[in-house]
Amino acid sequence: MKKVDKNQNIVERTFHFALDILKLSVILDEKSSSQRIIFKQIIRSGTSVGANIEEGQAAESKADFIHKYSIALKEAREAKYWLKLLSASNLVEVTQLDLLINESDEICRIIAQIIINARKKKE
Repeated sequence: MKKVDKNQNIVERTFHFALDILKLSVILDEKSSSQRIIFKQIIRSGTSVGANIEEGQAAESKADFIHKYSIALKEAREAKYWLKLLSASNLVEVTQLDLLINESDEICRIIAQIIINARKKKE
């Protein structure tokens, strides 16, 4: 996992978050079936964040933009949950988990603020 550039925009940041999730999958692919089930959830939610942000970039309206970003926020929160669960289980010794958990938390905060700002502009 590369060091996070705090100056990246949210599109780039969520793209790199998804890349880091995919890189982690190589490590976790060799684990037990229960761990692989959890990791499938991490991959699904972690990669969905950036996909919804990308869709939001081409939103048809401000309401559509807010909707896409709201879905991205939900997916980011879900990815954070699965990462925290995997970390707390102590079934996997991966130092990147803490970095990914922190990054998912920051992504959640950024997306939430973007939604708040978009709603203010909508009014």
